[in-house]
Amino acid sequence: MSSSSPSASSSPTPYYLKGSPLAVRLNSVIGWLARRGISLMGSAELSVRGRKSGQMQRIPVNPFTYEGAQYLVSARGHSQWVRNMRVAGGGELRVGRKVRAFTVEEVAAAEKLPVLRGYLEKWGWEVNQYFKGVTAKSTDAEIEAAASDHPVFRVTVTK
Repeated sequence: MSSSSPSASSSPTPYYLKGSPLAVRLNSVIGWLARRGISLMGSAELSVRGRKSGQMQRIPVNPFTYEGAQYLVSARGHSQWVRNMRVAGGGELRVGRKVRAFTVEEVAAAEKLPVLRGYLEKWGWEVNQYFKGVTAKSTDAEIEAAASDHPVFRVTVTK
Protein backbone atom coordinates (compact mmCIF):
# COMPACT_ATOMS: atom_id res chain seq x y z
CA MET A 1 0.00 0.00 0.00
CA SER A 2 1.38 3.36 -0.89
CA SER A 3 0.12 6.73 0.11
CA SER A 4 -0.27 9.65 -2.21
CA SER A 5 0.05 12.29 0.49
CA PRO A 6 3.02 14.62 0.08
CA SER A 7 4.32 13.98 3.60
CA ALA A 8 4.35 10.21 3.04
CA SER A 9 6.73 10.55 0.12
CA SER A 10 9.14 12.81 2.00
CA SER A 11 9.44 10.62 5.11
CA PRO A 12 10.10 6.93 5.59
CA THR A 13 7.13 4.63 6.11
CA PRO A 14 6.57 4.13 9.85
CA TYR A 15 7.57 0.71 11.17
CA TYR A 16 4.77 -1.86 11.25
CA LEU A 17 5.08 -5.63 11.35
CA LYS A 18 1.90 -7.33 10.20
CA GLY A 19 0.88 -10.42 12.15
CA SER A 20 1.39 -13.84 10.62
CA PRO A 21 -1.71 -15.96 10.03
CA LEU A 22 -0.87 -17.90 13.21
CA ALA A 23 -0.46 -14.67 15.23
CA VAL A 24 -3.78 -13.35 13.89
CA ARG A 25 -5.48 -16.62 14.91
CA LEU A 26 -3.90 -16.51 18.38
CA ASN A 27 -4.96 -12.88 18.80
CA SER A 28 -8.55 -13.81 18.00
CA VAL A 29 -8.44 -16.57 20.65
CA ILE A 30 -6.88 -14.23 23.26
CA GLY A 31 -9.52 -11.57 22.48
CA TRP A 32 -12.31 -14.17 22.74
CA LEU A 33 -10.96 -15.29 26.13
CA ALA A 34 -10.72 -11.68 27.39
CA ARG A 35 -14.35 -11.02 26.38
CA ARG A 36 -15.28 -14.03 28.52
CA GLY A 37 -13.31 -12.88 31.54
CA ILE A 38 -10.11 -14.88 31.08
CA SER A 39 -7.00 -12.71 31.06
CA LEU A 40 -3.71 -14.35 30.09
CA MET A 41 -1.02 -12.75 32.28
CA GLY A 42 -2.87 -9.42 32.33
CA SER A 43 -4.03 -9.28 28.71
CA ALA A 44 -7.22 -7.38 27.88
CA GLU A 45 -9.29 -6.60 24.83
CA LEU A 46 -8.88 -3.06 23.53
CA SER A 47 -11.80 -1.39 21.77
CA VAL A 48 -11.07 1.81 19.89
CA ARG A 49 -13.23 3.69 17.40
CA GLY A 50 -12.04 3.31 13.81
CA ARG A 51 -10.87 6.61 12.34
CA LYS A 52 -12.48 5.88 8.96
CA SER A 53 -15.33 3.47 9.70
CA GLY A 54 -16.44 4.95 13.01
CA GLN A 55 -17.01 1.38 14.20
CA MET A 56 -15.38 -0.01 17.33
CA GLN A 57 -12.31 -2.08 16.45
CA ARG A 58 -11.17 -4.78 18.90
CA ILE A 59 -7.72 -6.23 19.48
CA PRO A 60 -6.05 -7.98 22.43
CA VAL A 61 -3.35 -5.93 24.15
CA ASN A 62 -0.96 -6.27 27.08
CA PRO A 63 -1.55 -3.26 29.35
CA PHE A 64 1.59 -2.48 31.32
CA THR A 65 1.84 -0.71 34.68
CA TYR A 66 4.95 1.34 35.44
CA GLU A 67 5.34 3.52 38.55
CA GLY A 68 1.60 3.43 39.18
CA ALA A 69 0.56 4.50 35.67
CA GLN A 70 -0.85 2.19 33.02
CA TYR A 71 0.47 2.13 29.46
CA LEU A 72 -0.35 0.57 26.12
CA VAL A 73 2.68 -0.29 23.99
CA SER A 74 2.45 -1.22 20.32
CA ALA A 75 5.03 -3.96 19.92
CA ARG A 76 4.30 -4.25 16.19
CA GLY A 77 4.75 -0.55 15.53
CA HIS A 78 2.40 1.96 13.95
CA SER A 79 -0.54 -0.43 13.64
CA GLN A 80 -4.17 0.33 12.84
CA TRP A 81 -5.11 0.45 16.52
CA VAL A 82 -2.36 3.04 17.08
CA ARG A 83 -3.59 5.19 14.19
CA ASN A 84 -7.16 4.88 15.46
CA MET A 85 -6.09 5.72 19.03
CA ARG A 86 -4.34 8.90 17.89
CA VAL A 87 -7.62 10.10 16.36
CA ALA A 88 -10.02 8.74 19.01
CA GLY A 89 -7.95 9.78 22.03
CA GLY A 90 -9.13 6.80 24.06
CA GLY A 91 -11.20 3.66 24.12
CA GLU A 92 -12.12 0.76 26.37
CA LEU A 93 -10.26 -2.14 27.94
CA ARG A 94 -12.33 -5.25 28.65
CA VAL A 95 -11.85 -8.41 30.62
CA GLY A 96 -15.21 -10.16 30.88
CA ARG A 97 -17.87 -7.83 32.24
CA LYS A 98 -15.27 -5.41 33.57
CA VAL A 99 -15.01 -2.58 31.05
CA ARG A 100 -12.76 0.41 31.75
CA ALA A 101 -13.21 3.48 29.56
CA PHE A 102 -10.06 5.56 29.23
CA THR A 103 -8.34 8.45 27.52
CA VAL A 104 -4.73 8.39 26.37
CA GLU A 105 -1.76 10.67 26.02
CA GLU A 106 0.98 9.54 23.65
CA VAL A 107 4.34 9.35 25.42
CA ALA A 108 7.18 11.37 23.89
CA ALA A 109 10.18 9.39 22.62
CA ALA A 110 12.43 10.91 25.29
CA GLU A 111 10.18 9.46 28.04
CA LYS A 112 9.74 5.94 26.64
CA LEU A 113 12.96 4.26 27.84
CA PRO A 114 11.88 3.04 31.30
CA VAL A 115 8.42 2.03 30.06
CA LEU A 116 9.80 0.08 27.11
CA ARG A 117 12.45 -1.63 29.24
CA GLY A 118 9.83 -2.66 31.82
CA TYR A 119 7.43 -3.79 29.10
CA LEU A 120 10.16 -5.93 27.54
CA GLU A 121 11.00 -7.40 30.96
CA LYS A 122 7.38 -8.48 31.46
CA TRP A 123 6.26 -9.26 27.90
CA GLY A 124 9.55 -9.91 26.07
CA TRP A 125 8.88 -13.65 25.83
CA GLU A 126 5.92 -12.71 23.61
CA VAL A 127 7.04 -9.52 21.84
CA ASN A 128 10.85 -9.59 21.45
CA GLN A 129 10.44 -10.78 17.85
CA TYR A 130 8.87 -7.41 16.95
CA PHE A 131 11.70 -5.33 18.44
CA LYS A 132 14.39 -6.24 15.88
CA GLY A 133 16.82 -7.74 18.40
CA VAL A 134 16.18 -5.22 21.19
CA THR A 135 15.41 -6.85 24.55
CA ALA A 136 15.06 -5.79 28.17
CA LYS A 137 18.83 -6.40 28.52
CA SER A 138 19.73 -4.07 25.64
CA THR A 139 21.56 -0.84 26.36
CA ASP A 140 19.67 2.39 26.92
CA ALA A 141 20.92 3.62 23.53
CA GLU A 142 19.59 0.50 21.77
CA ILE A 143 16.15 0.82 23.36
CA GLU A 144 16.05 4.56 22.64
CA ALA A 145 16.94 3.86 19.00
CA ALA A 146 13.95 1.47 18.76
CA ALA A 147 11.55 3.79 20.62
CA SER A 148 10.25 5.64 17.56
CA ASP A 149 9.09 2.30 16.09
CA HIS A 150 6.94 1.47 19.13
CA PRO A 151 4.24 3.97 20.09
CA VAL A 152 3.44 4.16 23.82
CA PHE A 153 0.24 5.61 25.30
CA ARG A 154 -0.33 6.59 28.95
CA VAL A 155 -3.82 5.44 29.94
CA THR A 156 -6.13 7.43 32.23
CA VAL A 157 -9.18 5.41 33.26
CA THR A 158 -12.33 7.55 33.17
CA LYS A 159 -14.88 4.99 34.42
